[in-house]
Amino acid sequence: MPSTLSLLAIVMACALVIANGCGHHLLTDYRPLVNAGMSSTSIEQLKKLDTSDSEILRLVSAKQAGITDYTCVNLVSNAHQHQHPFTSADAVTSLAGAGFGEPQILQIARLDKLDTISGDAVTLRLIGLSDSMVQTVLQRRLQDQPTLSTPEIARLKNTGLTENEILQRIDRGMDDNQAEKEVRARETARNHYGTGFVSIRGRRR
Repeated sequence: MPSTLSLLAIVMACALVIANGCGHHLLTDYRPLVNAGMSSTSIEQLKKLDTSDSEILRLVSAKQAGITDYTCVNLVSNAHQHQHPFTSADAVTSLAGAGFGEPQILQIARLDKLDTISGDAVTLRLIGLSDSMVQTVLQRRLQDQPTLSTPEIARLKNTGLTENEILQRIDRGMDDNQAEKEVRARETARNHYGTGFVSIRGRRR
């Protein structure tokens, strides 16, 4: 029979393995991904990443939205590099549905900003901005550069400003308070346009 010291050594070795995260999700069920059409090569990569059951379910959701195997694997890899599981399937599917390409989705994932920026990015599309405008504003957000909020951009656009005019204001450092003042001024001017009193005199006899 093994001695008490031997048993203690075995217990400590097992604890060390668990602490290092080795084999933490050995019983993960990958069959849902097989059913979703993921290749065996990609599944093997996910096994090496120690993917959990909850992450598998989120990846199935991404696959059903048309996300490729390559992007799915990298989404999990990027999340783990930031020391947390992949939980952003809703953000990924929203971005994809709004027309964002997978390279851009992965760029956002690498910066660990899927959940914080996806809603804003989708809204930029919905308010009718051009692809180049959306890209410019999004890049500023990803680089933590000062940028007008999406609601203020939409309001400035609704007052008749062009995208170039809005970008000029962003480049000059306009903040939301300044944008709000300009919006009100432009709305007031528009509401009063053509309402000036004009005296109409009858023709003399």
